[in-house]
Amino acid sequence: MASVAQIIATIGPASKNKKAIKEMIKHQMDAARLNFSHGTYKEHAYYIKTIRAAAKELKRKILIIQDLSGPRTQRGKEHFFNKKSKSLITAKDKKDLRFGLENGIDYVAMSYVGGAEDIKSLRALMRSFKKNKPVIAKIERREAVKNIDAIIKSADAIMVARGDLGNAFPLEKLPFLQKMIIRKCKKAEKPVITATQMLLSMAENPEPTRAEVEDVAQAILDGSDAVMLSEETAIGKYPAEAVRVMERIVLESEKHERFKIHKL
Repeated sequence: MASVAQIIATIGPASKNKKAIKEMIKHQMDAARLNFSHGTYKEHAYYIKTIRAAAKELKRKILIIQDLSGPRTQRGKEHFFNKKSKSLITAKDKKDLRFGLENGIDYVAMSYVGGAEDIKSLRALMRSFKKNKPVIAKIERREAVKNIDAIIKSADAIMVARGDLGNAFPLEKLPFLQKMIIRKCKKAEKPVITATQMLLSMAENPEPTRAEVEDVAQAILDGSDAVMLSEETAIGKYPAEAVRVMERIVLESEKHERFKIHKL
């Protein structure tokens, strides 16, 4: 039985071959995320080609999400929003977007959205490339939370990006911000994705922690239309197992609470 909520897995060095991608698809991966903060165009072109080939062999439609870097600065292993940047769409983002559109991505995820105007700017840039793809607005900043209603109205989908959101707010506020954003998306009938550190321990271990299982379940019970894996599948030791575990948790959670799902 396939889950109703969608599962998104990030493709990277640990999951780049067709066998790994097919295993993830068999465990109900619905969409593949390409993180353009990492990797070369040659690598991303290979990922896209391999995802399409694997999906065709399994007779599945797998969406490809291009996640743009946005203006970020690096401190140690963590990255933060670069407040000094003059534009939310960097020169790198423009080049990356052109590459993604030329190679047939299905969705564009925009990092560090602050308001509806940011999404309009991205749509205008796509039009200049004679393309138009749906936009996922990543909620990662205080300004985005403040302008959440306008962002939901302007975007095609919303991502609760808990990594940077946890840098912008005290950690104890995250569960309640997640619930608020999901609730507003459900009311507006816009797809909402919950992301970041959902099964992070599985980057190193074949089984998740109990707390991670409860976190994924709670995201579904809150009403998430999709849940996303990042390091777990991009660079982790157990990419297929992470998707399998995610599928099991989603299916069990949906036995207890069902919402109208708005798919990507």
